[in-house]
Amino acid sequence: ARVDIGLYALERCLRPLWVATLLVNIAPITEKMTIQTLGQLLGAGPGLHSNMTWMLLYSLVTLLIYDLVFYAIHYAEHKFPVLWAIHKIHHSAEVLTPLTRYREHFLEGPIYAAGAALSFGLAGGIFGWLFAGDITQATLFNLGFFAVLFGFNGSFRHYHVGFHYPHWLSKWLHSPAMHHTHHSYLEQHWDTNLAAVTSIWDRLFGTLYIPAKDEYTPWGLGPEHQHRYQSLWQNVSGPFRDWGLMLRQRDKRSEEPA
Repeated sequence: ARVDIGLYALERCLRPLWVATLLVNIAPITEKMTIQTLGQLLGAGPGLHSNMTWMLLYSLVTLLIYDLVFYAIHYAEHKFPVLWAIHKIHHSAEVLTPLTRYREHFLEGPIYAAGAALSFGLAGGIFGWLFAGDITQATLFNLGFFAVLFGFNGSFRHYHVGFHYPHWLSKWLHSPAMHHTHHSYLEQHWDTNLAAVTSIWDRLFGTLYIPAKDEYTPWGLGPEHQHRYQSLWQNVSGPFRDWGLMLRQRDKRSEEPA
């Protein structure tokens, strides 16, 4: 827990440095470009008026786009060593608690923030075109909806109790037990359940794993690597340590005779 708190505090201190450049710029630019592109392809939007049904649909589409972008980033973090060096800090947690949601390297926050801004900008652009730009009320509704959803979901799925959903529901939404599987260091659990909220993209791309009741899911990086990620400093310096090793190995290979 001390490492979780330390990483959270460091990320919060650095957050003002990148929030202004990422969130404030990416979302509006993406929204504007989306509206312009739709206008060029389809002409002027229908000028719909915002109501509760449209606001709920706006929230659903935003969720699905966000979940897909999150999936793509998360998949890349698990598949590319240069990104895994950052993301493994989150996976170094040997015990899951609501604080584990915030156990991430300070370089990871900007990556997911950029993805979120891109997602919100795309959804905002689509519905801005549909509403002829009048989406202020729907956007405010969306912000409240996502603040509650992500706050609850992020903490709940990192809770130490392996709560299962019915099998049919697990095919649509990630349960805490499914995220416990994601954090397991057993090989059969690697690179599974990569989306943030729904199971749709994992099911579509073949990474869905619904664990059996009481399935063994030991957390952390495993006995071979865990000892290098115990302290706050080891976790903060971890990506730089790994990148340095990658560069040395590359240089060594380049020096070997052909």
